[in-house]
Amino acid sequence: MSDLTGLGESIKSALGGAVTGVAVARGELPIDVAAADILKVMLHLNDDGDFKILVDVCGVDWPQRQKRFDMVYHLLSLTRNLRIRVKAQVGEGESIATVIGVYPAAGWFERETFDMYGVAFSDHPDMRRILTDYGFSGYPLRKDFPLTGYVELRYD
Repeated sequence: MSDLTGLGESIKSALGGAVTGVAVARGELPIDVAAADILKVMLHLNDDGDFKILVDVCGVDWPQRQKRFDMVYHLLSLTRNLRIRVKAQVGEGESIATVIGVYPAAGWFERETFDMYGVAFSDHPDMRRILTDYGFSGYPLRKDFPLTGYVELRYD
């Protein structure tokens, strides 16, 4: 636990205002960052923090918040045997920078997040739907998406 606390404090001191919150919770280290600084934070964690593996990128929908979406990045350091979670808040209609330049594996994760939540990633080389049909309307993992969808289908 103290390793995580020390790591969180060192990341916060190295990145200054880019990190908005660090707290050890349930044996994990979530780091809250400003969305505008996501690329800076990820570069630091990859180069100086030794978090070389991007495990996952996902979204969380909070429709009652002004900044509706959390972009969540799960990182792994094999040399430290540690995992951390980086979260950035993004408003509806806003975009966040892609991290493909730092973690090439983010490409499909970011496309999936765009397809399911509608969060766009600026400078992404292929920002198009990946799981739903091309003509699909809406974003199925948003909490305001109707359970029946927007299109009525008739099966014969």
